[in-house]
Amino acid sequence: MISELQQALDLLKSYSCLTPKIPQNEAEKQALRQAITLVCQESESENLGICAETVQEAQQALASYLQALGYSNLVLNSLEQGSGPVYVKFNTQKQSPYLDSYDGPYRGVLIAFQSDSEAINGTYGYFPLDLFENR
Repeated sequence: MISELQQALDLLKSYSCLTPKIPQNEAEKQALRQAITLVCQESESENLGICAETVQEAQQALASYLQALGYSNLVLNSLEQGSGPVYVKFNTQKQSPYLDSYDGPYRGVLIAFQSDSEAINGTYGYFPLDLFENR
């Protein structure tokens, strides 16, 4: 029998491809949210990579993902304002963001899970920027 964790990892892998996959309905969004939070609970730390149209959009996505992943006591400093698409990397161990311009075509959130378990280690996504908003 496949474990709940393995099912979660399989679902995350299905979103990890060159053509971004979009959840088609609320049930698919909920399943994806649950899979992400389950794998997060089993990992030691995470790196989030956010590709967005604006700094504000990236910051909003970062805040909603961090809260959903249990980092609700974290205080985020405002990122520098700029224009154009951006990439934000956030390491949950260091609790610090890195901001850079981004000219690639992708928009969404990548999550790299770090764990002592090789089964959990990996980078998954792109997940929707607004996946954890308005839940």
